[in-house]
Amino acid sequence: MSESVTSMFESGLERYQAGENPQQLIPVFKEICDRAPKHTNAWICLAWLYLLADKPDRAIKAAQKSVKLSPRDPQARINLALAILDAGKKGVREHVEVARESISLDKELRGEIEENIQDGLNRKPDWKSLERVKSWLIN
Repeated sequence: MSESVTSMFESGLERYQAGENPQQLIPVFKEICDRAPKHTNAWICLAWLYLLADKPDRAIKAAQKSVKLSPRDPQARINLALAILDAGKKGVREHVEVARESISLDKELRGEIEENIQDGLNRKPDWKSLERVKSWLIN
């Protein structure tokens, strides 16, 4: 019997949190997205992994899908802003503003976003785009 999407997702998250290389996890999350195309969190994770693996064009596509599925999700918007910045494209402001508004209304969500930003900087210390987004979001 094939593994359920839920267990694949949980296993992928555990592997990520244990420090596994994002490059190795991309196929796992890509398969989850293929099997469950409306799984917003899987698209958010896939975009994040592409960003960590220096694949901004692929990250843009995954992040756009996550924003389409969940337009108010701040992490989806942050990922799209990061992908746009990393790819050297324009159109970041709207996504940063939506994310800022969302986290200003919810302290718990703000804490999660701060943790995600710190995780990104720990995994990719010279990530200039993430430093910029952090400065825009966290005063």
